[in-house]
Amino acid sequence: MSFILASGSGIRAQMLRNAGLDVDVQPARVDEAAIRDALLMEGASPRDVADTLAESKARKVAGRRPESYVLGCDQILSFKGACLEKPETEQAAHDQLQQLRGQTHQLLSAAVLYSGGEPVWRHVGVARLTMRPFSDSFLDSYIARNWPGISESVGAYKLEEEGVRLFAQVQGDYFTILGLPLLELLNYLSLRGVIEG
Repeated sequence: MSFILASGSGIRAQMLRNAGLDVDVQPARVDEAAIRDALLMEGASPRDVADTLAESKARKVAGRRPESYVLGCDQILSFKGACLEKPETEQAAHDQLQQLRGQTHQLLSAAVLYSGGEPVWRHVGVARLTMRPFSDSFLDSYIARNWPGISESVGAYKLEEEGVRLFAQVQGDYFTILGLPLLELLNYLSLRGVIEG
């Protein structure tokens, strides 16, 4: 079986490999910002935005590799009706974390699997995370220690690293929080006989 991850996310590739899959990483080149902005202008929900972006990535790579299983993924952070993006600067990370401090937000992790050039499976996992009311000095030192790594993550944190210290409560699947509904994907692949189960 040829299995392709249409994403440059190191943590997603690591999760899949740790689960025993032989994964080829081929990041899809799609204009995520343009797709996201167009969907939001049309009033699409964060769930639909995440699902559409995941499918766009899978479709792009599957067009070149129809003989393979191609997985597209995307993660959206939804907060008070807005979709937050990956911070491009330290100041943007600071502003985003100040906004989320003491509040609850949602992470929506979408995955779409293509086979034979067609979508065969999709799932959007949802997690709710509540940040603790951390101090301004902790926020400043956290960003200083973790930049630029946190620029790769929507929300400006990585729960698998020091970002876990920002939180008071986490509700939801750990893998979904990291950006991939892994258990649901593995269950599907096992039921279909794609992997041993």
